[in-house]
Amino acid sequence: MTEKTKEKTKLENKPEKKETIWTSEEMQNSKTLYGCEILVENGTTDQVTTKQFPSDAYIVEYTHKDKICYDLTRGSKITLFDMYWDKMKGNLKSIDYGNGSIKPNLWGYQSPTTKKKKRKG
Repeated sequence: MTEKTKEKTKLENKPEKKETIWTSEEMQNSKTLYGCEILVENGTTDQVTTKQFPSDAYIVEYTHKDKICYDLTRGSKITLFDMYWDKMKGNLKSIDYGNGSIKPNLWGYQSPTTKKKKRKG
């Protein structure tokens, strides 16, 4: 391969930078004000429809700068609507069930570490 071909391949494989719609402050406030947690922000349909998320997550579809965006968010449907309506106004398109298969109480669960027992002797 020539140097030009290598550079071109690197540029083609480089993932496009996604625009963040929610600031980190807004994401933190979503937990305290609305009781909602944004798991995937501005993701592709493949990212938000994967089964590797909790079964109580919702796929939220909205438009931002004339582009259709998808978020995967946890919370009740009413509080999700309130949160997205406050942020997006009329650009909110739909709130549908996600495809997650992990039980909500096991989401983010880490098994407790066991301490080694000392031998007497």
